[in-house]
Amino acid sequence: MITVSSLEIQFGKRPLFQDVNLKFTPGNCYGIIGANGAGKSTFLRLLSGDLDPSKGTIIMGKGERLSVLKQDHFEFDECTVLQTVMMGHVELLKVTEERDALYAKPDFSDADGIRVSELEERFAEMDGWNAESDAANLLSGLGIKEDLHYKLMKELSGKEKVRVLLAQALFGKPDNLLLDEPTNDLDLDTVMWLENYLANFENTVLVVSHDRHFLDSVSTHTVDIDYGRIELVPGNYSFWYESSQLALRQQQTQNKKAEEKRKELQEFIARFSANVAKSKQTTSRKKMLEKLNIEEIKPSTRKYPGIIFTPGREPGNRILEVTDLSKSYEGDLLFKDVTFNIEKGDKVAFLSRDPRAMTALFEIISGNTTADSGTIDWGVTITSAYLPVDNSSFFENDLNIFDWLAQYSSDTTEVYLRGYLGKMLFSGEEIYKKVKVLSGGEKMRCMIARMMLQDANTMILDSPTNHLDLESIQAFNNTLTRFPGIILMSSHDHEFIQTVCNRVIELTPSGIIDKQMDYDDYITDEALKEQRNKMYAGTMAMSF
Repeated sequence: MITVSSLEIQFGKRPLFQDVNLKFTPGNCYGIIGANGAGKSTFLRLLSGDLDPSKGTIIMGKGERLSVLKQDHFEFDECTVLQTVMMGHVELLKVTEERDALYAKPDFSDADGIRVSELEERFAEMDGWNAESDAANLLSGLGIKEDLHYKLMKELSGKEKVRVLLAQALFGKPDNLLLDEPTNDLDLDTVMWLENYLANFENTVLVVSHDRHFLDSVSTHTVDIDYGRIELVPGNYSFWYESSQLALRQQQTQNKKAEEKRKELQEFIARFSANVAKSKQTTSRKKMLEKLNIEEIKPSTRKYPGIIFTPGREPGNRILEVTDLSKSYEGDLLFKDVTFNIEKGDKVAFLSRDPRAMTALFEIISGNTTADSGTIDWGVTITSAYLPVDNSSFFENDLNIFDWLAQYSSDTTEVYLRGYLGKMLFSGEEIYKKVKVLSGGEKMRCMIARMMLQDANTMILDSPTNHLDLESIQAFNNTLTRFPGIILMSSHDHEFIQTVCNRVIELTPSGIIDKQMDYDDYITDEALKEQRNKMYAGTMAMSF
């Protein structure tokens, strides 16, 4: 349990947040949300003791252990993988080292025997005899194979290190667990494993994530950091978002009677409580929602970008024909003999265990590179807008945001372009900021504004949620679900794919799997799992 009282953190003259009073209790998982820069990671650093508050206190239960997902990928380079995981339980490590040092003494005394007896008792209480096997099981669950367990951390790839550090945080079932973006660089199967692990975790968890499906799967509460305030509300991210939007609409309709507003909110809570049946923490979450007071539901003051795609013309019946396409990169075969037709109404999620395969395909069909073999043929009515995974080349200039966007518009008047930039939350003097100093999220919003200007009827999107905050992801997701044209996309965002796409094409080095079905059905179909494993057999397994 963690109790936060009168907490304030201030940098310079401006408090980031203040007067925070919260209690985080065992058996619950708290999803922390907030716009970029709101202070999500800062709040975790305060809770971990890595940062001192300007005012207030943070108290854990007596004798409780806190574990934090480390962000330094080089801290344990000289340790083996298994040692690194076990170092997550500092007290167990100290007891083990002291016990082993005493046993190694050549002049072992009676006093040493008494101390060893005490240490052995403490070692057993902390389940020390199973520590190594528990660490190995965590690593296996997170996709780190046994042949890597005794290698040094410096021999692992960056993505493998992320998984080891996550295993370290989970090791020993800490009383309080703090996780900052734990799903980064995890593949689909590993994210699902982590969802199940946290759903069954009996202690206190606080997690920051931009993965809405993950937050919905594990969270019993939402911690909303917004404009200097931190509020705790029951329910997961989807409940928070939908209820806050409903409250905002009610606030904007001032003439609606109070009793009508109350009834509408009560009906919403009842509907949402019934819909938590698919979640992994159904019982506790449903009880919390049933106890929720209507007054606790407040409109969000978040700003969401206005992403609107309007096709200039309707696509015809002939969209895209791909025939016998093959591509290799740096000696690795990404895909071969890829043949498919895109039809009207298709919104396709492209998958591969090697993310280079999707990027290569999108670069080929966008005309930016050539295939090793095969052909692509677009219909004459098709106009496409492409969002690449790497947009750095677009910003290697000295232009400001306004002039940058003007490159892609036939109408370069200030009023016209300010309209698009305003939708992307660039206002006032901000539009004269140099593009080369923009953050990753700001650059993505510029790229989206560029796409909006193209009036395309086909969207090609390579990892469209990269660098975006939850507000931008939600706005992007909402507009794509309503988009009347064609969508070809890859994404790490489960919710994005599930809510947008109606077809899945998976690229493998030995062919494709092409199914007209939604994402959840595709990844849970046992026959398809077996087929996928066979098609990847003998190739390097890489992350989604």
